[in-house]
Amino acid sequence: MFRNIPIVTKNLLIINVVAYLASLFIQIGGESLVDWGALHFFMASDFHLYQFITYQFLHGGFTHLFFNMFALWMFGCVIENVWGPKKFIFYYIFCGIGAGICQELVQYVQFAADGLTSMNATDMLNVNGTHLMTVDQVMNLSSTIGASGAVYAILLAFGMTFPNERIFIFPLPVPIKAKWFVVIYAGIEMFSAMASAGDGIAHMAHLGGMLFGFLLIMYWRKHGSRFDLNRSRQFFDRWSKTGASKYSGNSSYAGNTTFSGNAGNTSYSRPETDMEYNARKKALQDEIDAILDKIRKSGYDSLTKAEKQRLFEASHAK
Repeated sequence: MFRNIPIVTKNLLIINVVAYLASLFIQIGGESLVDWGALHFFMASDFHLYQFITYQFLHGGFTHLFFNMFALWMFGCVIENVWGPKKFIFYYIFCGIGAGICQELVQYVQFAADGLTSMNATDMLNVNGTHLMTVDQVMNLSSTIGASGAVYAILLAFGMTFPNERIFIFPLPVPIKAKWFVVIYAGIEMFSAMASAGDGIAHMAHLGGMLFGFLLIMYWRKHGSRFDLNRSRQFFDRWSKTGASKYSGNSSYAGNTTFSGNAGNTSYSRPETDMEYNARKKALQDEIDAILDKIRKSGYDSLTKAEKQRLFEASHAK
C-alpha cells in the first residue's frame, strides 16, 4: 500500500515522522529540535525566517502527529494525483507559510492588546504574580508547531475539487458532501478560536491555511498556472505512448504507429504520416486540457463517466 502513495505525499509523511522521532533525542545549540524549529513570534529574539518552513514538520506529541498524517494521507493522495507533484508541494508549503503568517498576526494583536509591543525587550514583567521575566522572554514563550495549517488547506482543496463527493465522518451516521465537510470544519475552528482562547491549539493557523489555500485555488482557476500546463503535458505524453503501443507494427516510421483495415479479404497497413501523427497528438492534448479545465471550474464530480475514465487511463499510463 505504501508503494502506491504518490511521491510528494509519501515523502511528506516520512519527513514528518523522522522529524518527530529526531525531536525526541536531538538538540541544536543547546535547544531541543522543537524549540529550535518552532515558529516564534516575529518580534522575539528566538524568531528566524526559516521557522516558517521548519515549524510545519514538527509536532508536540504522537497524537498530534498521527491525526495530521492520517488526514494528509487520506486527502493528500487524491489531490496530488489530480494536481501532480509540483503543484501539490507548492500548494502545501505556500499554505503552511500562510498559516504561520496568520498565527503571527493573531499573536501580534494579543501582545499589542497587553501593551507588550510598545515596551522594550528588556523591560521586566511580573508573570502570574510569582516571578519576573523580560518582555522578550515572555514573547519567546509563544511558538507554533505542526502541519495542521497545511493539512487544513488540503482538506479545503479536496472540498473545492470534489465538492459533491460523499465522505463518511465519524461520528455522523451518514455520508456528507465534501463541500459541507469543509464548511463544518471551518465553522468548528472559527468557533473554537473565539470560545477556546488559551487552549494551546493554533486555531487561527488552521483557518489561515484554509484562507491561503482558498485564495491560491481561486487565483489558479481565474488565471491558470504553469503547473496545470505541465500536468496536462505529462498526461498527454503518457497517454499518447500508451495509444501508440496499441497500434504499433514493424515500421519504425512516426513512432512505430500504424493503421490497419480490411477491404474484402485483403488486409493492409500503412505507417502514420507526420501530419496525421501531429493532428492526433493535438487532439488528445486538447481533450485532456479540456477535462482538467472542467475540473478547475466545476470540480471533479462534474465530469461524465467517460471523462473520468479518460483521466484515470491517462494518469495511470506507463
